[in-house]
Formats: sequence, C-alpha cells, structure tokens
Amino acid sequence: MVLLKSHGRMDESILVCVYYGPNSERLIRRGHKIANMLDCPLYVLNISRQSADEFDSSQQADLLHWQSLVEELGIDEFILKSNEDRPTQQVVAEVCNDLNITQVVIGQTAQNRWEEITKGSFINQLLKAIPYVDIHVVSVERQVMAKDDMYEKAIRAFLVDDAGVYRIYFDLPEKFLYEGLFFKELGTDFDNGRFKFMYEGKSYEIEVNDGYIHDDETIRQLNL
Repeated sequence: MVLLKSHGRMDESILVCVYYGPNSERLIRRGHKIANMLDCPLYVLNISRQSADEFDSSQQADLLHWQSLVEELGIDEFILKSNEDRPTQQVVAEVCNDLNITQVVIGQTAQNRWEEITKGSFINQLLKAIPYVDIHVVSVERQVMAKDDMYEKAIRAFLVDDAGVYRIYFDLPEKFLYEGLFFKELGTDFDNGRFKFMYEGKSYEIEVNDGYIHDDETIRQLNL
C-alpha cells in the first residue's frame, strides 16, 4: 500500500526494518519521529524466509498491526519481502538502493559473543553492504507490554452473518464476511476477546463476547 504524501526534503529518506514481536511498533514510531523532523519519506520493511501463506497466526497478527500503523501514521509504504533466501543485509541494501534511502532504523540484536566471532556482527555486515547510509540502532524492550499479556496467542477466525447475528467461527465456513485473527482473553472458558481484520486497507478491531459481536458502531461502519 502506497500513501501519497508531500515532503519538503527529498534528499533524505528513512527505512525502518521490523521483525515479529512486541518491539516493532517502537521502531516504526521512532522512524516516524525522525521522518517528521526531517519532513522526508518513510518506509517500513519486513524480510521473511517463509512465503506469506506459511505465516502463523502470530506473524499474521504482526502484519495486520504494521499495516494499521502505516495507515495511522501516513507512512509512505510498507514493504514485505517474503520467501527470501538471500542474506538479510543484501535484501536491505537492495531496498535502500531502489528507494534512495539515506537512514536505516533497526532494533538492537540479541547476539552473543560466540555468534559475533563465528558469524560476524549483523550491524557490521550491514555497514559494509550500505556504507553510504546512516544506521540508527534502537535498544528494544525485553518485556512485552502488560496489555499484551491479557490475551492468548492469536488464532485464525472468520466473521459470519448468522441470520442477522454476527459471530466468529474458527473452522472455515461456507460463507463468511471477513477473515482475521481472534485474541482470546486469558482466564476465560468463553470466546471473549478481540477480533482483528482488514477492510478496504484499514485495520479494524472489535470486541467479542462469548463468540458474538455486539459493536453496533463498527457494524454500521462496515455496512453489515
């Protein structure tokens, strides 16, 4: 998805590299802050060795969240490089060349001393691949935010119109309105939680009570 945006400085452009987990939003917001100060283009990149159809529910949830942030913050483009077997730094360098990137934002990697000796530091490898680009290394939080601890791991779900009543199914139904991810609240035996899905390029998150949707405002927005 590309959002058209007018920038004052086209001599600078920023690329944020994100990976799955709770720290990606922090990296995106840091890159957004820098891009706002410089009034320049901003891109977000994710690289995966898997193909997109092999992503598990947690990875799909992260993708939905990143797409939602791109929409919310007016980021120029989210780039997904899936099914990649090339070294990560090579893919990053290719994107930097294609987009004339001048600054890259990455998270601090948890690499031990033996890995650095045997494999080399990723940051040093990246510096060799893109010596003309400034690299911002952001320390990442080791703890997941408390609100993330309120839900179980996301699972695939479907929003279905059951004779005018909206509910979620976990087995693929014959007909459904939306496919998304269900985050079940911890400590409950019922299907209570949040259902998150994409519609016309926007991310929606609605409350689920015992498997049913009672969010009248969202239902009206989606013309259900």
